[in-house]
Amino acid sequence: MKTIKITILMCVVALSTTAMAQKGTKVGHINSNELLTAMPERTAVQKELEEYANELKVTLDVMRKEYETKVGEFQSKQDVMTDVIKDTKIKEITDLEKRITEFQQTAEADLQKKEQTLLQPIIDKAKTAINDVAKENGYTYVLDSSVGVVLYSVDSDDLLAKVKKKLGME
Repeated sequence: MKTIKITILMCVVALSTTAMAQKGTKVGHINSNELLTAMPERTAVQKELEEYANELKVTLDVMRKEYETKVGEFQSKQDVMTDVIKDTKIKEITDLEKRITEFQQTAEADLQKKEQTLLQPIIDKAKTAINDVAKENGYTYVLDSSVGVVLYSVDSDDLLAKVKKKLGME
């Protein structure tokens, strides 16, 4: 009998503790991709990245045009070339192919690095605003719904509108 009373008492204490803990937990969510896309700074970054990518493309196009010209020249004159000149022209074309490939790889890496450098301040600004809104509104957790890792959750508040307001966006 005493054991049953102790068990019931323990259950009541455990349930009340769980209920109190759940009352103190406030969960919200935000789609960070949507927020970053909506931020006005993003447009300027996108424009700058497109301009940089176009500069790289122009350089690459010039290199390809040079390659096509050299190959066309070689093909049209190879019958009258000596072996030494053929070997030299083939080496020039091969070297140009390597330069084009290296340029493509370097350009892609540079573009990604530039994107990261330009986006980081925007990401930091958004993160600060999210943290401020969460603290101001008493949220215990804020989940990023754009990542797709939350498989189930109870209804929570979407903070996108409040964070946009914090950033001065409509």
